[in-house]
Amino acid sequence: MAAPTQHRPGHWIAGTAVSGGGEHIDVVDPATGRVVAAVPAGSAADVDRAVTAARSAFETWSTTPVVERAAVVKRISEGLKARGAEIAAAVTSEMGSPITFSRSVQAGLPVFTSGGVAGLAESFPWTEEIGNSLVVREPVGVVGAITPWNYPLHQIVAKIAPALLAGCTVVLKPSEVAPLSAGILAEITAGAGLPAGAFNIVYGTGPVVGEAIAGHPDVDMVSFTGSTNAGKRVSVVASETVKRVALELGGKSANVILDDADLTKAVKVGLGNAWINGGQTCTAWTRMLVPASRHDEIVEMVAAAAARYTVGDPTQESTRIGPMSSVTQQGRVNGYIERGAADGATVAFSGEAVDGPGAYVRPTIFANVEPDAVIAQEEIFGPVLSVIPYADEEQAVAIANSTMYGLAGAVFGEPDHALAVAKRLRTGQVDVNGGAFNPMAPFGGYKQSGNGRELGRFGLEEFLEIKSIQR
Repeated sequence: MAAPTQHRPGHWIAGTAVSGGGEHIDVVDPATGRVVAAVPAGSAADVDRAVTAARSAFETWSTTPVVERAAVVKRISEGLKARGAEIAAAVTSEMGSPITFSRSVQAGLPVFTSGGVAGLAESFPWTEEIGNSLVVREPVGVVGAITPWNYPLHQIVAKIAPALLAGCTVVLKPSEVAPLSAGILAEITAGAGLPAGAFNIVYGTGPVVGEAIAGHPDVDMVSFTGSTNAGKRVSVVASETVKRVALELGGKSANVILDDADLTKAVKVGLGNAWINGGQTCTAWTRMLVPASRHDEIVEMVAAAAARYTVGDPTQESTRIGPMSSVTQQGRVNGYIERGAADGATVAFSGEAVDGPGAYVRPTIFANVEPDAVIAQEEIFGPVLSVIPYADEEQAVAIANSTMYGLAGAVFGEPDHALAVAKRLRTGQVDVNGGAFNPMAPFGGYKQSGNGRELGRFGLEEFLEIKSIQR
C-alpha cells in the first residue's frame, strides 16, 4: 500500500489509541485519488480486545445514574460542535461530500441528534407500574455498531448517543472507506468524561471485523446500517448467539406527485432529495412518480432544475455534487446509467463530465421509465433520477409500493389528499409537501429496508431490555 500523506489513527480500545498489526487500509480522497490517511486493518483478535474492554466498562457505566450519563452525552454534543469545521473537512476529504453540505449536515446533524438524545433523559419512562408489576428498562449490554460511509459521523452518533444514554457500552466498526471522523469522535468522548472502554473503535473490513463483532458471544446487540445484502449477512452471523439485531438498510424511495400538486415546489424539492449527498443517501427519492398526462411537462422542469447543479471539486463553496465516495462506487453508478439507457429509458438530462482525476459521474435523469425496470427497482446510490408516469392514483400507490424496500418517500399535493396517499405507502417515513426532516422522530424501514428504529425516544428504546418485577 502507498504511504499515507497525512496521519495514521489507531484503533481506540479502553480509552487508548492502539496501532494494531502491520496491515493498514488506505483512506483515499475520491476527488483527487490521493491517499490522505490510513487505518489499521483490524482482526478478530482486535475485536475481542475491544469487546473485553466494553464488557469490563459496562459494569460501571450501566449503574452510573442516568443524569450523569446524560451529562456526558451532552458534553459529547458540545465537543462535536466545537470541532465541527475539522469534522466537515475530514468527511469531505474521505468521501467527497461538498464542503457546504459537510458543514451543515455531516458535521451539524450529529450535534443536534446527540444533544436531543441527552435531553430525553429526564422525561423518559425508565420505570412504570402496570398493576402489581414494576416495569424497569435496563441497558441491553455491549453493543456492536457497524456503520457506512455515506454519513460517516451521523450514522455513528445516531447509534452511540442513545446506546450510551441507555447505559450500554459500544464497539464500533466504522466504514473503512470513511473512517476519519470516528477517530475525532473518540477523542471527544474521552474529553467528555466517558469512562475508558465504554466506547471502542476497531477499523477494518466487514468480512473480518464486522463478522467478528456480529458473532462475538459477549456482544449483546448489533446495530447495523448499510446495504440490504450486508444486513442479511449480519443477521445470519448474529443468529448463532441469538443477540438482538437492529438493521437500517437500503431504499428506493418514491416521490409521488399528485395531479393537484404545486409542480414547481414538487420538482425543486424532489430533485434536491433525489440528489442529496450526490444521491448517496438511503432515503433519496430516486423515483419521481408523475401523472402520465403531465409527464413531459415535469421532465422539462426537472431537467431545467438539474442544469443548475454544479458538479466538481467538493472543497469549493459552489459545488452541489462532488465525486462518488470511491472509484468502486463510480463504476457501480455508471453501470446503472448504461443499463438504464440500454433498457430503453429516455435520457432526459446528462450532466457535464468533470475534467481531471476523481470518481465523478454525470448526474442523470431518465424519463418514461418502466416501473419494473432495473433502474427503478435497485438502489443505485448516485445522482440518478427515474421519472415514472402513472395512469391514476391507484397505480401510483401500487408503483410506490412495488419494490422490496420501504425506507422513505414523499407525496406532493393538496394537503389532505397528500396525507391520505402518504398513509397508504408501505414505508417508514414519508414527507408531505416537503415536510422537514425531524431528527427526533423515529427513523427506519419496512420490508427489506430493515427493522427497528433510530433517533429520538424510539432510538433510545432499541438499546433497552424490559424487566417486569411483580410485587
